Amino acid sequence: MSDVAAIHNLVQKRAQLKNEIAKKIVGQEAIIDQLLLCVFSGGHALLVGVPGLAKTLMVNTISEALGLQFKRIQFTPDLMPSDILGSEILDENRQFKFIKGPVFSNIILADEINRTPPKTQAALLEAMQERSVTIAGVNHKLDMPYFVLATQNPIEQEGTYPLPEAQLDRFMFAVKLEYPSFEEEVQVVKRTTSDSVYKINPLFTAQEIIDFQHLIRRIPVADNVVEYAVTLVGKTRPDSNLATDYVKNYLDWGAGPRASQNLILAAKAHAAFNGKFSPDIEDVIAVATPILRHRIIKNYKADAEGITEEIIINKLI
Repeated sequence: MSDVAAIHNLVQKRAQLKNEIAKKIVGQEAIIDQLLLCVFSGGHALLVGVPGLAKTLMVNTISEALGLQFKRIQFTPDLMPSDILGSEILDENRQFKFIKGPVFSNIILADEINRTPPKTQAALLEAMQERSVTIAGVNHKLDMPYFVLATQNPIEQEGTYPLPEAQLDRFMFAVKLEYPSFEEEVQVVKRTTSDSVYKINPLFTAQEIIDFQHLIRRIPVADNVVEYAVTLVGKTRPDSNLATDYVKNYLDWGAGPRASQNLILAAKAHAAFNGKFSPDIEDVIAVATPILRHRIIKNYKADAEGITEEIIINKLI
């Protein structure tokens, strides 16, 4: 199949995918779009939302529709790295045998990642970055495609271990999950209090998703689009020549080069999802907020004046 035909195929499959997901998930269109962009770009996502907004159901439904394995890890303060990576045991023949942990799956839901100590956070983040795990000196490759969705609860911060900025940077997207609208909540209540069972049909194989990931990377990008993305990221750095007085006034730190890479990769995926053969500046703008919001650090003045990361990013676009 040529790349042109493959992009047409991706557009059709994405429409079918959203129809399958809509069987179980009401609304949340933008959130689902961002998670699918992340999966097909080969990145990971951080989902920030209060409890009870169907985060687990959403990820489980997406994994079913994609035809991928799904595992959920509930992070707690006593969770050890071996609990998620796996460990070696002595079998009946007195030989060491490696028992795989839950990190060995295609889609991982890392529930409340800020509830667990830095040692366990780092173990998962290493697996995310390297796509492999080393136990007792032996390297074990993870199954591909590999996508981690970590969740954080913005309400409770007592007794938590916030992710350091360097580890937040590993996530391609930071997605904010809001409460459903009145009409959507009515639909949710009707569906979840009935006896109906909705079957999700898998539409992809693991290899098809890997092929689409390679297809997205092959999409050409014009120099002016790359320059726009790099300039946009440069504007977030208070000590840069590109920074405006607004940024210098409200930001302590800006985004690093990984933000520029992710902007272009996500813009390619966004273009492909919409049947375009090359991304333009509008595609970069469409993905800028979820890519930059967790990579810029506000100062006390922005907090005092109620200025959010989203307001700052919208000023720069």
